[in-house]
Amino acid sequence: MLLQKFFNRTLHTTRQLYAAGAGLEKSALSALRKKTGYTFANCKKALELHNNDVNQAEKWLHQQAQSLGWSKATKVADRVTAQGLVGVLINGNRGAMVELNCETDFVARNETFKRFVDHVSRIVLHYTDQTEFDGDLWKLGFDSDALKNLETPQGGSLADHLALLIGAIGENAIIRRALCFKVNNDLMLAGYAHPAPTNVGTTQNITQVGKYGAIVAFRSPREFEDVEIHKGICQQIVGMKPAKVGEYDKDKPAENKDDETCLIYQEYLLDADKTVGEILKERSIDIIDYHRFECGEPTKRDLQEILQSQQQNSN
Repeated sequence: MLLQKFFNRTLHTTRQLYAAGAGLEKSALSALRKKTGYTFANCKKALELHNNDVNQAEKWLHQQAQSLGWSKATKVADRVTAQGLVGVLINGNRGAMVELNCETDFVARNETFKRFVDHVSRIVLHYTDQTEFDGDLWKLGFDSDALKNLETPQGGSLADHLALLIGAIGENAIIRRALCFKVNNDLMLAGYAHPAPTNVGTTQNITQVGKYGAIVAFRSPREFEDVEIHKGICQQIVGMKPAKVGEYDKDKPAENKDDETCLIYQEYLLDADKTVGEILKERSIDIIDYHRFECGEPTKRDLQEILQSQQQNSN
């Protein structure tokens, strides 16, 4: 009951708090709100309890929010999370792709939720720093349980941070899955999330968010780095869902081009007069590996659970 009263956000209460808070140190209040994203009422209360000490007030706010978050997480855990976002983050020779789910599209479009997608993407990317390998390509997948147990550089686990998010957005959310890539030698990475923002000069070290995402590992002449072509190949994978890259000496084109599942034989989305393979040959690009996420799509684990359930029901 006390927590419910504390986090009451009615217009009447907010007006009273604004009036009462006129005597507070405005810079401290402004700094705390900007740093934490919590409401005026919460930040004012925190500063009052800690003599305008911003650091102590921030710590207290996180403790309160986590307490409320865990409580809410328990209450809403059974709610369906059919919406959400895919995040794609590329930084040099490292890449991460994550999927986070929530209950409503309204929350998925909220900046708080988007910031959390970025946060999780960077935590996953951080784990590639701890990995050394001799080959050209290394990748690692995480399911929901593994992600929740990841320890963060900021302290606590991702499950703790998820509780904070649930407390802030007021509905159920899950960190569903993630995948990280790391390449060596002459390999490079490209990433894309759809729908993509417009007028963006670079996507390096910026988490792109959307309903779909793709990461591609490829080999290309260092002196020829065509960002638009790299983006176009990622868009192809997002839009056309190829099952594999394909090999000219092993795979044949499908009789119906609309049924084509080999990337190299598909019509290139940005130039229907050419296949993707022709575009790759023209630019001496060799696709080594790729992965695609679609928000809400069944995973292998989901399909296995469905099959097990069907078998149990038939017995």
